[in-house]
Amino acid sequence: MLIVRGLIGGLFQLGFFAVFLLIPAGTWHWPRAIWFLVAYGVVLLISIIWLARVAPASLEARLEPVVSKTQPVADRIVSFFLIVSLFGWMAFIPTDVFRLQLFPAPSIGVSILGAALFFAGFGVILTALYQNAFAAPIVKDQSNRGQVVIDTGLYARVRHPFYLGLLPFLMGLALWLQSYAAVLALLIPAAFLIARIFVEEKTLRETLPGYAEYMERVRWRIVPRIW
Repeated sequence: MLIVRGLIGGLFQLGFFAVFLLIPAGTWHWPRAIWFLVAYGVVLLISIIWLARVAPASLEARLEPVVSKTQPVADRIVSFFLIVSLFGWMAFIPTDVFRLQLFPAPSIGVSILGAALFFAGFGVILTALYQNAFAAPIVKDQSNRGQVVIDTGLYARVRHPFYLGLLPFLMGLALWLQSYAAVLALLIPAAFLIARIFVEEKTLRETLPGYAEYMERVRWRIVPRIW
């Protein structure tokens, strides 16, 4: 059942990409977007099955509801704006590619680099999920699941490796689909992402024993030696 739930969630995510890319484009004749949807669909399918077998608790956590009674109000607010900004950013890519064309289209080499960045980012995200069985989609008290501080693997380097992977994941997608403007527009959801990090860390300091000490040991939030 966990694999089935995971695959349903994966299909929903893939459908989200398809809707917010192809509908604003106004056409199905967008080979790069179709290639992306097929490639990402295959990788996502394999990843979900792999997680279900080797780290079922991590997949279970990721499939939890996106709203909870124990979720702080601040996280609910900032998450809303983060999600809306990501929706808008996604729809902006085809709008720029087919209508605005604010910058010259990236070359095939840059698009290939974008695809590499996308899958590298996805690899970091997948690794972070594998290493952290408490990486739920929202910030909340998980003491009922026996939550502990994860300070090994990627979490020994940065406090939020999931977000570390998300940035090249999104930047790579924009370059893959040939929109320099969308790379610049990432500054908007990135601002809400930073706000969410502060909310998340405040909550974890208050609810998760040992997290304050973990923050002292691991100084960097996303990028080592930068921030």
